[in-house]
Amino acid sequence: MATTVYLSNPTVTINSVDLQDQCTSAVVTYAFDQLETTAFGDTARKFGASTVTSLQNNTIEVELYQSYAASETEATIFGLVGIQTTLVLKPTSAAVSATNPSYTLSNCYLSAHSPINANLGELSTLTLTFSGGSLVKATS
Repeated sequence: MATTVYLSNPTVTINSVDLQDQCTSAVVTYAFDQLETTAFGDTARKFGASTVTSLQNNTIEVELYQSYAASETEATIFGLVGIQTTLVLKPTSAAVSATNPSYTLSNCYLSAHSPINANLGELSTLTLTFSGGSLVKATS
């Protein structure tokens, strides 16, 4: 059985800025809203159908180390709160392929950011959730 070690050398790009060196975790959730298609006479609830399309309801959650240096975490994230942006993630830094797909979430929204999240003796980290937008998977 083939297995893959994900995020051992990924690419994480937020608003065209490479934050791979600050990222410790990433979760891409590809989802569609549930539309109920149950009708009279059905004996169980039904959701979706080949002719019923719902809206994408995607999220990407990333955990980053906080850095106040130019072109790093804070400089990239602070201005993104309340606006749409684009994230691109790949499992490895190799070329896009069937075994190293690229996931692009366009027009996603960051509703909140905690610029200071620190405890004595610990590295400062941020957990950010980007919601909405369209997710596209590329394999070439």
